[in-house]
Amino acid sequence: MSDLVVIEFPSEAKAEEVRQKLLDMQNEYLIELEDAVIAIKQPSGRIKLNQLFHPAAEGAAYGSLWGLLVGMIFLMPLAGTVLGTASGAISGALTDVGINDRFMKDVAATLQSGNAALFLLIRKMTTDKVLADLKGVGGKVLRTSFDQTQENALREALAASTARPGTSSAA
Repeated sequence: MSDLVVIEFPSEAKAEEVRQKLLDMQNEYLIELEDAVIAIKQPSGRIKLNQLFHPAAEGAAYGSLWGLLVGMIFLMPLAGTVLGTASGAISGALTDVGINDRFMKDVAATLQSGNAALFLLIRKMTTDKVLADLKGVGGKVLRTSFDQTQENALREALAASTARPGTSSAA
């Protein structure tokens, strides 16, 4: 079962920075992400979703391959490729994998203009190492499906100070 985490950031750039950090951790096998989407509330109030995975594009590529193969059997490879690409793109666009788009837009509608929310669907993670890498990145946890202990640990890690030894935080 996957866990959902939604973190608000003051800008799209900051949300993208954290998403990239998580993708780097995924390459190190510390976390396994099923989906990672950034939702931005634009000044006009419109919500823009920055998807990581594009099922329509994947469907089109897969459909064109199969269309080409079937078209070659009937000696019409070009027609088969065109039909396969179109049907693959349509089926990919109709397939909603990962986090529900309507849910993301509803949550993002509560953000202040210009802010961004990072939506994560996490299959599994090495919690202590991931939280250590996220220490001090900022952000506000909006929602999670974690238990209270894990959610509090995430909040503390995001808010933790990253001051270097020998520096004083008191003024």
